[in-house]
Amino acid sequence: MKILLRKNIENVGKRGEIVEVADGYARNYLFPKNFALKPTPQNVKQLETEKRHHVQQEAEEKERMEQIGRRLREVSCTIVARADRDGHLYGSVTEAMIVAALAERNIKIEARHLRLEQHIKDLGVYNIPVRLHPEVESQLKVWVVEETEDGSLQGTGHDDVLPFTQSQRGTAESKKNRHRNQPVLQ
Repeated sequence: MKILLRKNIENVGKRGEIVEVADGYARNYLFPKNFALKPTPQNVKQLETEKRHHVQQEAEEKERMEQIGRRLREVSCTIVARADRDGHLYGSVTEAMIVAALAERNIKIEARHLRLEQHIKDLGVYNIPVRLHPEVESQLKVWVVEETEDGSLQGTGHDDVLPFTQSQRGTAESKKNRHRNQPVLQ
């Protein structure tokens, strides 16, 4: 079925394009969510009017996301978690936890922006790719540090926290290749 997209949809097309999609996808998802229209001359004309207005909004959104991307490269995020002696977490660090930690620093992004291939399950420092906009990508440094038994952090301060003790460093180095999001040891 040919449809006229009202919104950019990843792996389908961009706003204003006429694309071919499966009938069920169009009827059950795109049309009910108002992401697409049937490509009639009236709808094409209406979309052209909307498109002129949307171009300005898209430029503003892209600029806002570029500012957030620059800020993400400048800051790091610390997640405090309980871990065993080998540096394995009891549980894992998820996108939602990272988003919550960033929100505490007044950086608002959504979990879908983080390109975390799998949840983080070990102590360490991770560089997480962030896709804020189709044309804006950034990196975020996430420190996963151990909480001691008395509830304090292992380290001295937010940006000074050491991700490993000397005894843990050797263990982590040997397990470096276990995850695609590999720890960056410093």
